[in-house]
Amino acid sequence: VELLRLRRHQRHPDLLPGVSEAAGAWPLDDRGAAYGDGLFETLLVRDGRPLLWDEHLARLARGCHVLGIPMPAEHDLAAPLAEAGEGLAVLKLTLTRGSGGRGYWPPASPEPRLRWQLAAFAPQASRWEEGVRVRHCRLRLGIQPLLAGLKHLNRLENVLARAEWSDDAIAEGLLCDSEGRLVEATAMNLFWQRNGRLETPRLERCGVAGTLREVLMERLAIVEVDVGPEVLMEAEAAWLANSVQGAWPLARLDDADGEPARRWSLGPRHLAFQAEAHRLLGYPLPGSS
Repeated sequence: VELLRLRRHQRHPDLLPGVSEAAGAWPLDDRGAAYGDGLFETLLVRDGRPLLWDEHLARLARGCHVLGIPMPAEHDLAAPLAEAGEGLAVLKLTLTRGSGGRGYWPPASPEPRLRWQLAAFAPQASRWEEGVRVRHCRLRLGIQPLLAGLKHLNRLENVLARAEWSDDAIAEGLLCDSEGRLVEATAMNLFWQRNGRLETPRLERCGVAGTLREVLMERLAIVEVDVGPEVLMEAEAAWLANSVQGAWPLARLDDADGEPARRWSLGPRHLAFQAEAHRLLGYPLPGSS
């Protein structure tokens, strides 16, 4: 695996302040840039320690197996953590098949390319406390079971879905697949409580299987279901969650035209789910500070 020499505290004009990255630019013939031929992981780092590290490595390994890309050594993947200081940061690891091959035909012996970015991070605590407003998206996710669950670089569907709104009051958009089944939000997994039971969409056809989702399903009695978006009208509570932001309770749901479809009053049932998610990430429970 090609891991170019790391330079401490490097700055680049195209990156946000506080971001370090692996040295060197992407070559124009990199297959990740040309075809989305690769994978990425985005994880929370607290005081230099990566959270849910084993789960992130396991998902990356699954993706490498499916795509046929050699898995980097763990010490290469962990090398950027030497740049992390005290406090919170987000580490993004990007692994591509590298260069070579002929058109879409990949090289027989790929030489993967690993890059990373490390940025200081501050979560939006108000979204934990007050909940968030979300909307349904018009875009429908394509069904491809071979890639389901993976965090691959082909994220154009998410880009188009996120372009559907510009109102900063809307925190996220909910996505269905092409057959009308509820799947996820553009960058987070979706959970809800219905008739006292915790549920989440099944992700065997499309969508990203989040690492926080994986651990929560091991710790809580969460049932995977195939349902349409109308299920949210029956939910007593609902949340979005991922391994960087923690758990956001849903306070309002809009339809694809921006009209209110459902509101929730936040209460103890929301806190119980958040407590488990935030314990895993070291975040405080809303109202405890």
